[in-house]
Amino acid sequence: MTRIDDLPVRDELRGKSPYGAPQLDVPVRLNTNENPYPLPEPLVARIAERVADAARSLNRYPDRDAVELRTELAKYLTRTTGHEVTTEQVWAANGSNEVLQQLLQAFGGPGRTALGFEPSYSMHPLLARGTNTGWISAPRTADYSLDVPGAIEAIRTHRPHVVFITSPNNPTGNAVAAEDVLALYEAAGRDAIVIVDEAYTEFSHGDSLLPLIEGRPNLVISRTMSKAFGAAGLRLGYLAADPAVVDAVQLVRLPYHLSAVNQATALAALEYTDTLLGYVEQLKGERDRIVEELRGLGFDVTVADANFIQFGVFQDPHAVWQFILDRGVLIRDNGVPGRLRVSVGTPEENDAFLDAAREVKKAQMNTQERGA
Repeated sequence: MTRIDDLPVRDELRGKSPYGAPQLDVPVRLNTNENPYPLPEPLVARIAERVADAARSLNRYPDRDAVELRTELAKYLTRTTGHEVTTEQVWAANGSNEVLQQLLQAFGGPGRTALGFEPSYSMHPLLARGTNTGWISAPRTADYSLDVPGAIEAIRTHRPHVVFITSPNNPTGNAVAAEDVLALYEAAGRDAIVIVDEAYTEFSHGDSLLPLIEGRPNLVISRTMSKAFGAAGLRLGYLAADPAVVDAVQLVRLPYHLSAVNQATALAALEYTDTLLGYVEQLKGERDRIVEELRGLGFDVTVADANFIQFGVFQDPHAVWQFILDRGVLIRDNGVPGRLRVSVGTPEENDAFLDAAREVKKAQMNTQERGA
């Protein structure tokens, strides 16, 4: 059987594995940070209407620049952040991963580097590799926050062309303060693009960092409709930045990259913003409940500003992951030493996870007693 490494694949791809979380058929799946609530039936009906309208002209290419969608996304950002955003400042693509890929195609590439603060979203270095952009990893502090003086030093030492800041950070869940972003932006200078990945910002206790783009042409905010809008299957991401950044990514985007069906579906979802953000509020309440109960059980929980929670500390995280899986609950072991991550689900799903967590703690106590 032919293997990948038997093909004339690029050297930097040899021996690598594709991105992905386990997809297992279990009663409770809390491992991919999905919104657990299905879209409401009125929205499903509205999607069907809009897609039917789009289907009548599928013999034609879609709006290449997705102007109507970008206009509605700009309105959404303006209303929810209090900072006015124009259509010219917004770009949309097939998921935030494509947005980030286009940014790396435009501002990274051969002979250029990107820098991120790990542990963080593992797609950032994978996208860098895919665009032949060098990757530089800088560490976080013991509590997974940014080491701002260390981050500034890393930027000044390596002079990257792209800097990734994830807020709230995946997989740890903590957000980044506006003043820290500004400090890193100033350190990066005019020769670098700073990307703030805000995939989970609607779940944060604090405010979006989007107003920081005002007067800062090298600062980009990346967003997604996968999480807060409960539309992971839609694959729709977007950015907000100076119009010049939007012009730059259009130099590398594929022609007609965003289908008419995707645009129609996203526009329908934006009509139901208030309803969908109501689900976000429910999930934030559930997240805070899980954090409180995990801490009450004696687990160490990282500050949680997203729709997931990182907790520990475990000598063998994978064994604990398997222990919880054996009880019908799938969470994420993503390689952070001593830690696991659980997505926030429905109240019933969260109860199932907490029951398993109680069993974990009981098993730990029994082990300690036997060793005493």
